Amino acid sequence: MRRFLIAFISLISLFSILFACTGPSPSVVVTPSPAEAQASTLQPPPSNSPVTGLPSGTEGYPWWNDTVFYEIFVRSFYDSNGDGLGDLNGLISKLDYLNDGDPNSTADLGVTGLWLMPINPAISYHGYDVTDYYSVNPDYGTNDDFKRLVTEAHRRGIRIVIDFVINHTSDQHSWFQQAKGVDSPFRDWYIWADSAPTGLNGWYDSPSGAYYANFQQHMPDLNYKNPEVTAEIEKVAQFWLTDMGVDGFRVDGAKHLVEEGSATENTEATHTWFKNFRVFYKGVNPEAITVGEVFASSPVVAQYAKGDEFDLLFAFDLAKAMSLGAGLGNPAQLNDALPSIMRQSQPNQFATFLTNHDQDRIMSVLGDKPEKAKVAATLMLTAPGAPFLYYGEEIGLLGKKPDQDIRLPMQWAAEPNGGFTTGRPWRAVNGDWETKNVAIQTDDPDSLLSHYRALIRIRSEHAALRVGDSFVLESGARSVYGLLRVSESEVVLVVVNLGKEEVADYGLSLQQGPLNGVYTAAPILGEGPFEKLVVNGQGGFDGYKPIASLLPFTRLIIQLQK
Repeated sequence: MRRFLIAFISLISLFSILFACTGPSPSVVVTPSPAEAQASTLQPPPSNSPVTGLPSGTEGYPWWNDTVFYEIFVRSFYDSNGDGLGDLNGLISKLDYLNDGDPNSTADLGVTGLWLMPINPAISYHGYDVTDYYSVNPDYGTNDDFKRLVTEAHRRGIRIVIDFVINHTSDQHSWFQQAKGVDSPFRDWYIWADSAPTGLNGWYDSPSGAYYANFQQHMPDLNYKNPEVTAEIEKVAQFWLTDMGVDGFRVDGAKHLVEEGSATENTEATHTWFKNFRVFYKGVNPEAITVGEVFASSPVVAQYAKGDEFDLLFAFDLAKAMSLGAGLGNPAQLNDALPSIMRQSQPNQFATFLTNHDQDRIMSVLGDKPEKAKVAATLMLTAPGAPFLYYGEEIGLLGKKPDQDIRLPMQWAAEPNGGFTTGRPWRAVNGDWETKNVAIQTDDPDSLLSHYRALIRIRSEHAALRVGDSFVLESGARSVYGLLRVSESEVVLVVVNLGKEEVADYGLSLQQGPLNGVYTAAPILGEGPFEKLVVNGQGGFDGYKPIASLLPFTRLIIQLQK
């Protein structure tokens, strides 16, 4: 893999409060008169190593760097039988919305990977308290339904990753029920004591003794010091990889897996376990992926990011920086966070996102401002790493905690219950379903959905945005963000005005870089023509202005051509 070159940013400090209003639409950008020399040589921006079918990897990178993932809470996606619960058959019926399999189509969203939140039988609505690792939640369908989903998804060029909830089970799981017997062979599958230790959290007394449950009382932790537990979980992984055909796992609560005394997270034993598990699952399927949820700051996440435990790890600090940047109109925190995560990860091996099922939805964070949401989407989908969207994000679905309200039903149409179900939904649909839904936005070229579709298609068509080296640029303006992406065969420049004011006093600079000579600039997203870029003696550039001024929320993606 190629090492990253990183250019640091010098910007003035981040705003302390969110703007309460937005500016005018950026559907038109202010452009200078075209330079005659550029006009005579500029070529339309060609697609560079476009992704078709199941992504296979570009320039030596794995397939997931060619993939845009989409997180789905099946219960809330689409109900096929009117019982008020989303299900697998409903998801299958909506696959063409996600990706219709036609690389020339512009009607689908274009994602090429799905992350399904827990699909195993469980007691709670969310599924993170599994009662059976070998079957599908009957609320969602059957194992055969799941196999059909995998087949139909793969046929369209979509891979499937499932939530792997292995830190704990439900207290209703047969393993735990049997473990209540002090002489049971399952006793040591969980963590027991005669009574709850004084001063330690997560211990619960029961008639069978005290047991440890890190998250909630009804979710007892598995005991990975017992090799029988590891052997069984490896058997579960093999079942889903071979019998059910999944392409990998998102590992829930990874940092909590193995306790050592009073230490309950990020232990050496946890790292050792994941190193061994990597050897196991790669032996089953070398192309399988694991995505680790280590909900922590970047330096802690970096402990798992050395390439011998997980394939990808969610970049929580980067997600926060993107959301804050879009909300405050200032990329200062992003300019620090992006180089940091790149230094701490293997090249491009991290998972980007805006918000997920545990956080207030990005549209609510941004005050239901579509132009800010477009900015946030642009930041994520032009960044290095592998991007993960949260279902409904592409239409601006709202949601603030409690958790049920950040996992509400998808809004498909201006029909009762937003077109999610013909029955009574498991939880009421957002009140804006008549004016905010897929059907209304699908043919509107200025809609948030159209913007997501365009960005995903652009990323899929341009290798530099998927696997290119990344250089964060100085911009000379508080609200202007610049990023240079350079792959083996393509150079792409990203310029975003995050603010609500027009900016003319800016200039993009890179002290040292990999460029040479003079480049003409062709528009990929946004309107040109643009000025030529002249490279300095160190392979960078000084004070480059592709256009004279940037209107509020302007988003440009430019291919630099020799």
